[in-house]
Amino acid sequence: MKRLQFMSVRILQGLLALLLIATVNFLLVRAAPGDPVSIMAGEAGASDPQFVAQLRAQFGLDQPLPTQLANYLGHVLQLDLGYSYRQQQPVVDLILERLPATLLLTGTAFALSLAMGIGLGALASRNAGKWLDSAITVVALVFYATPLYWLAMMAVLLFTVQLDLLPAFGFFTVGADLTGLDRVLDIAQHLILPAGTLGLFYMAVYARMTRAAMLEVAQMDFVKTARAKGVPTGRIQRKHILRNALLPVVTLAGIQAGGMIGGAVLTETVFAWPGIGRLMFDALLQRDYNLLLGCFLFTAAMAVLFNLITDFVYTLVDPRIELS
Repeated sequence: MKRLQFMSVRILQGLLALLLIATVNFLLVRAAPGDPVSIMAGEAGASDPQFVAQLRAQFGLDQPLPTQLANYLGHVLQLDLGYSYRQQQPVVDLILERLPATLLLTGTAFALSLAMGIGLGALASRNAGKWLDSAITVVALVFYATPLYWLAMMAVLLFTVQLDLLPAFGFFTVGADLTGLDRVLDIAQHLILPAGTLGLFYMAVYARMTRAAMLEVAQMDFVKTARAKGVPTGRIQRKHILRNALLPVVTLAGIQAGGMIGGAVLTETVFAWPGIGRLMFDALLQRDYNLLLGCFLFTAAMAVLFNLITDFVYTLVDPRIELS
């Protein structure tokens, strides 16, 4: 009963948050200079006021802003994200078409960053004050401080241009017509550079947080008691320190898991990865309002969903926590 009540409250809170996000996004996008009509008229070489007025009426941009906002929110409540001006397709179809590529990229990067970050953080805390701890800390700081786009370009220069080991752009080899296992391996090769680049930044964050949390837990009384009883050091690290130190890491990971989908814009742009981030970037350049707002709202919904999942993961990491 408590779980059902908790779920109901959190879902309601999430829906209200998404409605507020949709409103703010709409107002911010409309406040930006330029609109799709100006872009389309300029590309067509037609500056005739009558033609521009017809386009504005066709897209509903001639109506007052409150009316446009009310119409947009009404469609959102019906799960209708509108129609793309430029792509001439429903926004939902365009997002769902790009979703598998984005989930593959962000899911791989998230799993890689979490595994490497927790592993390196645990190794650093176990060797606190030693050269290995210093080396891991320096590496984490370097990857955390390095701009993501620069790291991506350097990866392309090194592994593609210089060493010719990995493909740099796209989702698969165009024109190869691969099937079965060969296609899977081809996609995996194209995935290595973008997923590795995106994962390294978050790996640095998780490594530093894991190290700090484990050093804090290591000073607690129950850990000292375990040491006094002669429990092996490895077991203390795994069963006592690491498990209790994972809660702040899980919190941060849950927040970043949803944001990573929308935050992959730079990575997808540099590596020409056909995901939602690249779709969002193109929509911004083209002033495709409906598509841009749809991408924003979808990534916000994913963030809300992952926050809800994080609450359940809490109960697995620490059984003392109850959903109520």
